[in-house]
Amino acid sequence: MKPIPFFDTLLVKSDVIDNLNHVNNVAYLQWVQDVGEKHWKATAPRHIQEHYGWVVLNHYIEYKKPAFLGEEIYLKTWIANYEGVKSERRTEIYAKKDMVLLAQAKTLWCLIDLKKQKPQRIIESITQPFFD
Repeated sequence: MKPIPFFDTLLVKSDVIDNLNHVNNVAYLQWVQDVGEKHWKATAPRHIQEHYGWVVLNHYIEYKKPAFLGEEIYLKTWIANYEGVKSERRTEIYAKKDMVLLAQAKTLWCLIDLKKQKPQRIIESITQPFFD
């Protein structure tokens, strides 16, 4: 099965600019988390979203180039693999004007049952909409 990527864009605003006049590293991490959540909400069926959610176990992010105020950012994310209760999501962040890679990340998410607030095994009905 091949993962179906999800894409998003955003505009760099002044609230994410640091004292070096480029995007703060924490903003990239927030974008990684936000685009993963958007992918879930846009793709998973409503009845699945009502019963299950995700919590982050860890992030690994590699910064390649800085982004600056006013730049348009292009984000690409997909599910790389999953097993048991865990799913690894990959994210790439580009400067949209020239598609230069700014950062890439691997995030390990844990599926939880929203009512029980406990980890839940990932089943095919949850992953099916995310793969070809």
